Amino acid sequence: MSDSTKPDTEVADYLARYGNVGFEDFRRMAADDKLSAWEKIGFPDSYRKGLEQDIFLDIARKLPALDGQQQIIIDIGAGCSDLPRKLIDRSIAHRHRLILVDSAEMLGLLPDGTGVEKVAARFPDCPTLIASLQGRVNAVLVYSVFQYVFAEGNTWAFLDACLSMLAPGGSILIGDIPNISRRKRFFASETGIAHHKQFTGRDESPTVSFNRLEPAHIDDAVIMGLIMRCRNAGFDAWVVPQDASLPMANRREDILITRP
Repeated sequence: MSDSTKPDTEVADYLARYGNVGFEDFRRMAADDKLSAWEKIGFPDSYRKGLEQDIFLDIARKLPALDGQQQIIIDIGAGCSDLPRKLIDRSIAHRHRLILVDSAEMLGLLPDGTGVEKVAARFPDCPTLIASLQGRVNAVLVYSVFQYVFAEGNTWAFLDACLSMLAPGGSILIGDIPNISRRKRFFASETGIAHHKQFTGRDESPTVSFNRLEPAHIDDAVIMGLIMRCRNAGFDAWVVPQDASLPMANRREDILITRP
């Protein structure tokens, strides 16, 4: 179930707790033993618990290198939930070189394994790593992370560093991007209105305002700007939907980038 179909009180609580967190907050949350693995990465349990197998399968369909052999994979902002653990298991089974980039606190919560490297850094503030991987990486995964780059980092420096590492035929998945334009379209639709009424228990339509400035939010313009920067740099890039079974599929979307 998408977060945009949850009761208003639950969404409000989520935004109050996780709406304005950044890299240093995640370091602190990783060390907080009172939080679950999902809360440490900024999600209430109900948004991710029992759902990460479906998320991983959607990721694997979009990053074919995961099913190859002895590939170089990098997961930027890996977190500490079941998702990176599934990636670790897949990488060990396929003899990949898997590089996990996150804070030391997050990485310390993940298991070690053959071929698994942990780099404690806030990407792209790891120039030695990036330089060593120029044109060599077969798959780059950035999942549920880009919104924090947008809020407190340099979007173009982040994207350009990812592109610079990609090998010919390789792919980048910038996944689970919250797009406020898409959220508005959903709530303005008959389906979205029906969901809103069902989950709030009130017979009223959600308030949706188009054509207004939304300073802290990713919107269609940001998404299309990323696509155009990739294409102008010689890469193919597309906006791709998430599988409908995923928890936020009706308000989030993915960007898939490939190097010809």
